[in-house]
Amino acid sequence: MIMQHLTIQKATNFDQPLYELLLLADPSKEIVDDYLVRGECYTGYISGELAGVYVIITTRPQTVEIVNIAVKQTMQKQGIGKLLILDAIEKAKHMGAKVIEIGTGNSSIHQLSLYQKCGFRIQAIDHDFFLRHYDEDIFENGIQCRDMVRLYLDL
Repeated sequence: MIMQHLTIQKATNFDQPLYELLLLADPSKEIVDDYLVRGECYTGYISGELAGVYVIITTRPQTVEIVNIAVKQTMQKQGIGKLLILDAIEKAKHMGAKVIEIGTGNSSIHQLSLYQKCGFRIQAIDHDFFLRHYDEDIFENGIQCRDMVRLYLDL
């Protein structure tokens, strides 16, 4: 777990370091640009250094989705991702949401584990999502990312 304090705030500047983090979680700049327009972006800082980011959007009445969450590679495995998810859950509650959703690739082993530890449950699998929506093949953990695993949490 991290020892330093994580400060989370709404993003006001979409500079290169922030974009690099967003693209770490989603390699399509077009898709990132689309949900940045529709959602709210929050950044996490430790001692003034950008540590993580997440974006939430309202998808349906009383439903919010975390469409991007990323932690700087040198700061991963320190509990920052969990703190960002917990913050997103609180923001969703304040927005009046009854459900929060998140999706990740079938090859995203660590993310699937983290989301379930935070209380999310698997809801559905969108087969071949990444093959349909991304021009280049994505591989993680030696596995081709093909399917979107959809998870939800009742608030």
